[in-house]
Amino acid sequence: MTEKERTLAIIKPDAVKRQLAGTILSRIERAGFRIIGLKLVRLSKERAENFYAVHRSKPFFASLTEFMSSGPIIVMALQGKRVIDDYRSFIGSTDPAQAGYGTIRRDYGTSIERNVVHGSDSPENGLREVRFFFEEHECLGDE
Repeated sequence: MTEKERTLAIIKPDAVKRQLAGTILSRIERAGFRIIGLKLVRLSKERAENFYAVHRSKPFFASLTEFMSSGPIIVMALQGKRVIDDYRSFIGSTDPAQAGYGTIRRDYGTSIERNVVHGSDSPENGLREVRFFFEEHECLGDE
């Protein structure tokens, strides 16, 4: 992929509530990821449903959107070469019990639904998800 590949990273409500946001942000920066946008937001149930619309027909949709609108989240736009694959490897499997040792989800997640972070799963979704939370002018340029 190009240097401009983007992914959306979210520190979810469970991590913010447990005061892990600073620790997770620090690990993201120490791992060399380039944060080009950062916000603390609180999703309404409707906005969470819009963000996760692709999962509307899944049995976990209601609990997922309820959880994601239950408290503040930190959203980040990350940019770099192979950032999607590298970030997903860094955070680990969706199920913390199956995530690799030393990954964010293994270290801090408590269940498949309370896995502390999100990362986009494809370049197309990365762009779509970043645009959901950020206007282009809110992201750093190529300094």
